[in-house]
Amino acid sequence: MKKVAQTIFLFSTLLLWFPGIGQDKTPNANYTYKKGDSSGIGKWYMDREIAHVMGYQGMQWLDRPEREEEENTTALLMNMEIEPKDYIADIGAGSGYHVFKMAKLARNGLIYAVDIQDEMLEEINSRKERDHIKNVRVIKGGEKSINIAENSLDKILMVDVYHEFKYPAEMLASIKKALKAHGKLFLIEYRGEDKSVPIKKLHKMTEAQAIKEMKAAGMKLLRNIDNLPWQHCMVFVRN
Repeated sequence: MKKVAQTIFLFSTLLLWFPGIGQDKTPNANYTYKKGDSSGIGKWYMDREIAHVMGYQGMQWLDRPEREEEENTTALLMNMEIEPKDYIADIGAGSGYHVFKMAKLARNGLIYAVDIQDEMLEEINSRKERDHIKNVRVIKGGEKSINIAENSLDKILMVDVYHEFKYPAEMLASIKKALKAHGKLFLIEYRGEDKSVPIKKLHKMTEAQAIKEMKAAGMKLLRNIDNLPWQHCMVFVRN
């Protein structure tokens, strides 16, 4: 329990380190603005308040030794059934924790490491060059687009990042376009239904909320793989 408590405290602290970008309150039918949780940005999408982004100062937390135990990342990668020739994007790739694991599995394919923070991308580039990894491509993402060509991805992975998207409707439209016809989106989020999961409310999602938002984007739930300790592993496909 001590280790879990330390994890919660560190994660909560890191959320305060990323100043983000000034809030855009331009009228938009998708979004509403009101005061909410201290962990949120005061912007709401489909009755869900959007959470603050975790800053690049959290790189060490992303690569913490106990992450495998807490999240069972080995099981997650097995759930994805990665093929050697797969083209996969890790959206919100952070320091590249999942990127380089996937690169070994998709050895004849390509892994796109997408993030909006330059410091995260610099870290991935540094490791890519140091280890001479050829099948990783670093992409600077935008707030409204993942900046990847249409119909080019077999799989997309989003680990504990979707709830932080400032423009989720626009991002999902970009994600859907980038997926191939039979491509799969793996949405990994801490279980909002489970109060025992030691993560702040706005940094969790329920299956029902995820389905609602994905349905609005023209995506449907294929299955929710229930084998991770704290997280949903929801697999979505295009309608």
